[in-house]
Amino acid sequence: MIIKLDKDIIKSYFEDQSGLLGGNADKVIFPENEKDVTNILQDAASKKEPITISGSGTGVTGARVPFGGTILATDSLNKIIDIDEENLFATLEPGVRLQELQELLYQKGLMYPPEPTEQNAFIGGTISTNASGAKGFKYGPTRNYIKRLKIILSTGDILDIKRGTLFINKRNPFSLKLKDKDIKIKIPNYLMPEIKSAAGYYIKDNMDLIDLFIGQEGTLGLIMESDLVLAKRPERTMSFFSFFTSERDALDFVKVAKSKQAISLEYMDANSLGLLRHKFSNIPKNATAMVYFEQDYKKDEEKSLLDSWVKLLEKHKASIEESYFADRDKEREKLKELRHALPEMINEIVKRNKLPKVGTDIAVPEYNFSEMFTFYKEKLGSSGIDFVIFGHIGESHLHVNMLPKSEEEFIKSRSVYTDFVKKAVSLGGTVSAEHGIGKLKHAYLEVMYGKKNLEQMAMLKRSLDPACILGLDNIFPKELLK
Repeated sequence: MIIKLDKDIIKSYFEDQSGLLGGNADKVIFPENEKDVTNILQDAASKKEPITISGSGTGVTGARVPFGGTILATDSLNKIIDIDEENLFATLEPGVRLQELQELLYQKGLMYPPEPTEQNAFIGGTISTNASGAKGFKYGPTRNYIKRLKIILSTGDILDIKRGTLFINKRNPFSLKLKDKDIKIKIPNYLMPEIKSAAGYYIKDNMDLIDLFIGQEGTLGLIMESDLVLAKRPERTMSFFSFFTSERDALDFVKVAKSKQAISLEYMDANSLGLLRHKFSNIPKNATAMVYFEQDYKKDEEKSLLDSWVKLLEKHKASIEESYFADRDKEREKLKELRHALPEMINEIVKRNKLPKVGTDIAVPEYNFSEMFTFYKEKLGSSGIDFVIFGHIGESHLHVNMLPKSEEEFIKSRSVYTDFVKKAVSLGGTVSAEHGIGKLKHAYLEVMYGKKNLEQMAMLKRSLDPACILGLDNIFPKELLK
């Protein structure tokens, strides 16, 4: 293992994409194998020294920002152990970057279906947050593609869990048998929303034990290895960026498009397009909404599928002549440049304003989406705060980014966010659909589940991390562990 005490090196691990400030730690350790990890965790547990597991720093909730103790960096745990092309799974260490995996798979005619948005993310980080992305509309989140996890607990014990082998229910404590002891695990009894969610521990009755460790945000153990389900890469994919002069037409188009087997359905509002025009002058000036969608197909289906989409777009008054279409990888990369430019431009505004953005990760059931969207627009319209709305509309999951220009607007933005959270929860939604809770959204998780259930999460953590050293302040306040 490598231990770094240099302040500048340590400081580089005090940030992610959340803007959370004030991080501090004594050292950063780079384990190089399983034995290193076990020794690091056992030593820290014996001293009750906090450990923050660090991925690539692409998270947006402050989960990797340490407040004391040691940083365990997974950068050197980056081996692609195996790609089983026949049985369609990959075995990886946690520090493998998503982009590296996908590029290797594409060469073999394969893919990792969920394809979370941030390509620089480490695989371990995507599992720890149950990440998803644009293709989640068809393929779902990371959880659906984890068939095995090897987890190292803070006690040094190693769990090797295969999906479908161990199940746990809410009624009875589960006895987890280790080498020299049994651990009794009692899971909380709250009800999760029936939509994609990355808010707190995954809890369902008669659930697969492996699911408890997906979305745990580094609080229960370190993911040392994972077996990921792969798929054959589709023969062809067509992509559309379609512009609408009416927001209502765009939303009506999405309702119908959901039944047409698209793999993604993404949305940008008028303010998003207004920002993008500074870099992409070919965006129609009269467009007030954009819908990006993709569909996989075979060569002999191309004409019929294309005709079908064009007819649907025309029916909903899309600007056909000004829309973009791609059916080759190089052309599609150009469209992705436009799509990924928006978050970058938002970050530029945040730096200029010298105030954090206030961005939601809320999703609601499809049947309540219209009510939630209307609530967004009403509250934002009366707030006087600059904002953009974009995201995974196919899953009724939009990111509302408020961009305050003053301390007063920042405080107001936080108040508006709380209103959004309360509304979403009342509609059966989640306060975090894909980014996790981290250190920034404790209060919102409490709105969703109540303090009593957060206390039950803390009890669950104590059973697997008895020294209470892992990922402190992630998901719930560390004070609940006392």
